[in-house]
Amino acid sequence: MKRKTIARDISWLSFNARVLQEAADPSVPLRERIKFLGIFSNNMDEFFRVRVATLKRMTQVGKKNMHMEIAPGKILDEIQQIVLEQQTEFNHIWEGLHKELEKEKIFLITEKALNKEQQKFVQTFFEEEVRSNTIPLMIESIQQFPYLREKSIYLGVVLSRKDGTLKRKYAIVEIPAKANGRFIQLPSPPGQHQIILLEDVIRFNLKSIFSYFGYDRYASWVFKVTKDAEIDMDSDISTSLIQKIEKGVKNRRKGKPVRFVFDKQMDSGLLDYLIRKLNLSHKDSLIPGGRIHNFRHFMDFPDVFEKKGHRKRPFVHPMLKSTLRVTDVVLQTDIMLNFPYHSFHPIIDLLREAAIDPDVTVIKITAYRLASNSKVINALVNAVRNGKQVTVMLELRARFDEEANLEWKERLEEEGVKVLISIADMKVHAKACLIKKRVNNHTIHYGFISTGNLNEKTATVYGDHCLLTADRHIMADVNRIFNYLEKSKDGIHFLKACKTIIPCPTDLRKELLKLINREIKNAKEGKPAEIILKMNSLSDETLIEKLDEAARSGVELKLIIRGIFCMYSENKKFKKPVKAISIIDEYLEHARVFIFHNNGNEKVYISSADWMVRNLDHRVEATCPIFDENIKKVLKNILEIQLSDNVKARILDNELSNRYMRDRKHKKVRSQVETYNYLHQKTNVIPGLPPPVVTEPAVIGETPV
Repeated sequence: MKRKTIARDISWLSFNARVLQEAADPSVPLRERIKFLGIFSNNMDEFFRVRVATLKRMTQVGKKNMHMEIAPGKILDEIQQIVLEQQTEFNHIWEGLHKELEKEKIFLITEKALNKEQQKFVQTFFEEEVRSNTIPLMIESIQQFPYLREKSIYLGVVLSRKDGTLKRKYAIVEIPAKANGRFIQLPSPPGQHQIILLEDVIRFNLKSIFSYFGYDRYASWVFKVTKDAEIDMDSDISTSLIQKIEKGVKNRRKGKPVRFVFDKQMDSGLLDYLIRKLNLSHKDSLIPGGRIHNFRHFMDFPDVFEKKGHRKRPFVHPMLKSTLRVTDVVLQTDIMLNFPYHSFHPIIDLLREAAIDPDVTVIKITAYRLASNSKVINALVNAVRNGKQVTVMLELRARFDEEANLEWKERLEEEGVKVLISIADMKVHAKACLIKKRVNNHTIHYGFISTGNLNEKTATVYGDHCLLTADRHIMADVNRIFNYLEKSKDGIHFLKACKTIIPCPTDLRKELLKLINREIKNAKEGKPAEIILKMNSLSDETLIEKLDEAARSGVELKLIIRGIFCMYSENKKFKKPVKAISIIDEYLEHARVFIFHNNGNEKVYISSADWMVRNLDHRVEATCPIFDENIKKVLKNILEIQLSDNVKARILDNELSNRYMRDRKHKKVRSQVETYNYLHQKTNVIPGLPPPVVTEPAVIGETPV
């Protein structure tokens, strides 16, 4: 019997296949193709750490997840087959890119191909920079198999003597990529760039490392282990959340291996020994690969390319180019920043202005993932020092950012910031800011609400929308959300009292059902009915069933889904074909936008929430209506540009084929380039304010980096 929906994890693997397509695309600059291999590898690591680990735990307890139509064990079998196929494709792509590198006179040199000058360089580099960071382990001599770091790669070494007088021994050496970097540029002939990987530096120096033991022959192969990354929270009510997270992070380091990736040329005896010692079996995720592993480091491949890309520089929103402060403009009109096309600086400027404004009394903000040297945090610290009351909702359970957020908590509290640290059984994923300002004995509320993280680094590569507003209805609800965050134990009524913003977990699911039902009713009555949705993931079965009903009723569905897409988009019973696409390109499409035709009175929303059970029912999210007609028009035009993409859009069909959307009758439309052009041409003017200063657009390359 056919499943009602596509399995979430299988759909995710299809998404990662689209990332791999970018690495295979010859029109993408070489450095970016290598980077996409790194992104693919990093994605796969996280997938195994979280999703595969979860499925394995489910099989161990022998229970079937209520949200899954088939048993976890069958899903794991499908995953294993797909992953092996993708690994084969990955290796094939890398072989081709390796040849492309050589055409550009960029060579990855192994330890066996070094000339005398390079040999001396590698020996010196090892002695001066690497040796102190290497700890060789004779694993057969250690009673308990050593702890292997989850994000590290290792050399498995077989030691022997040519004359056979010593028994073969096994050893492992951790590659200290974090301390020394993965890529070392070698002395090279003119016009060439010769690079050696750190593991090959160590390979070349194995004799220096192990000669003490009397061996004279050394063979080595790279391997890595992926572990269960879930933080299991104990239920001890006497343990604080902070202690639980600290304990969980430590336990994560000891997580059970869920994947073992190794050089397929590895000595069979060593391979069997490692599998046995890691308590794995040949039924587990054993992935044979090539000589190189941990390709995530290749996202930082040295910039030695002569052909440079023409990354489009973010530009200041035209309404913020006047000499006025950002605050003054926001108090008069709504502004939508569309990242990464618009600069993130106005967010920082708004916070900096509030920090020194004598009339500002309060700043409240949510933080999920922050930049490592966050200017947002710096502005908030400055606000505290200027006597403002600052509250930060810091989500300590942002996956893989737990440790960083614990450190931010400590720093903020040292400065006098009031830090809220999560809600029991619920992540805070809403992105919002509230600023209170006293003017003529009246309190004015303004701030922003966003689809993406308040992170100035990712804002240059993530596609998101951020509404800067002083709308009293929107800000009243933002205030209610912060009231709930500060009194979450008995403050759910604050969320339920929201009149404009639609919050999760209380209201969004039922409101979405209501909005879809309205379109179904209009379609049945012969009225125009259309739904345009953009999000990262669509997996909630209830909403998928409702969208399926809408398509059967004649509602026109247009869906832009970057990642997980569990809906069968093709069905003969649909009165109108469902258009479902995914765009993978230079920027990561991260925004959530929902548009409902509503019989001509369009309802347009931006949201922090994907249509997944976790977002709708187990997170604090904010979905905000857009009232400004011009902003509504801009948002819809951006989505229409994306729906017309015939260069980087893939069709989301029932077979997960990832076919490109091609249209030979019309000109090529690469939506991220066209969106940049569209936004750069807009020169909005606020009545009564100085006109914006228009500058020349940045150069757009044929294939931007």
